[in-house]
This record gives sequence, C-alpha cells and structure tokens, in this order.
Amino acid sequence: MVGSAVLVVLALSYAEQRAAGRGDLVDFLGYFTNLTSLSTGVLLVVTGVLALTGRRVPGWLTVARAVATACLLVVALVSNVLATGAGGAPPWVTAVLHVVFPCLVVLDWLVVADRPSLPWRRLWLVLPYPVLWLGVVLTRGRTDGWVPYGFLLPERGLGSLVLHVTGLLIGLLGAGALVWAVSGTRGLWPRRPPATT
Repeated sequence: MVGSAVLVVLALSYAEQRAAGRGDLVDFLGYFTNLTSLSTGVLLVVTGVLALTGRRVPGWLTVARAVATACLLVVALVSNVLATGAGGAPPWVTAVLHVVFPCLVVLDWLVVADRPSLPWRRLWLVLPYPVLWLGVVLTRGRTDGWVPYGFLLPERGLGSLVLHVTGLLIGLLGAGALVWAVSGTRGLWPRRPPATT
C-alpha cells in the first residue's frame, strides 16, 4: 500500500511539473530522491504481491530492499541538512518524499522481520546504484550544466565536490550498516521466511 501510494505521489508531482512547463522526465528522475522513491515503491509493491500470494521472496529482492532502505535514510538526512527547501516540488510532495516515505520504509524494516539476516560480505552492494547515479549526474554537470543539487555544481570546485561525494558514500555505508544490523533482529512481527541464497 505504501509502495503504491508513493508511486501515485511521484506521478502527481511529475504531472504538476509538466503542467508548469518543467516536464523533462530525465531531469525529474535525475533527482536521487525521485529515482530512489520510484524504485523503492516498485520493490515494495512486488514484495507485497509475493507476500499476499504466499510466494517466497527471493534473496535478491531482500537485498534490493535493504539497499533502498539505506538510500532513503541518506535521502532524509541530506534533504534536511544539505539540500533544504522544496525546490521545484510542492511542499507536500517534499514532505512525503523526504520525511514520510523514508520514515515508513525504515519503520517497516525495523518492525516487520520478513527477511533473513543479511550477510555482511554483501554490504558493498549499497554502493553501485548511488555511484552510478553520481557518475551520470556529474557527467551531465560537466556537459550540459544540469545537476539536481547545488552541492554537486562543478563551479563549486573539485575540493567541495570530493568532500561531498566522499561524505555521501560514507553516509551510505553507515546507513547500510544500520540496515544490515537490523536485518538480524526479529522485529515486532516476526515472520521470518526460510533463509535464501
């Protein structure tokens, strides 16, 4: 239900931007918040469908949810520290995507033990998606001058860029470590499936 709701919020936000003449889909999905919320919403919907139909949730989907949860933790942190303000989105959309949705996803991971404990050797999997996103965004910043967040602007200098990117990656690893650690707990509603590979 939460996954479906956030997909509706994203669709409404994009429709409003199109109506205001800012309807470039590539730019819309260039925001880490939007792209991560979209992918997390899809992951939650798929997980919910599998659970409702009594089918086993594959291990890769559990890891993907863990990565998404860690990324949303960073979204909430960065949006309230580095990139404050609604930007081009309505304030209610900003509140949903930067506060409400990350809190619900983290709460779901904390409360419902519907996954096996994640092996620490897979913690590195929190990095490829954000690193790929950063690569695309920084390339766009150097070529067409568009970046979604001011702290990634090339004109701020290499030192600032390296500092922010390093901080983001450390934050992701820290958030991932928290998510991985919680995966071994039973939560308030223990419905642990058989371990998956």
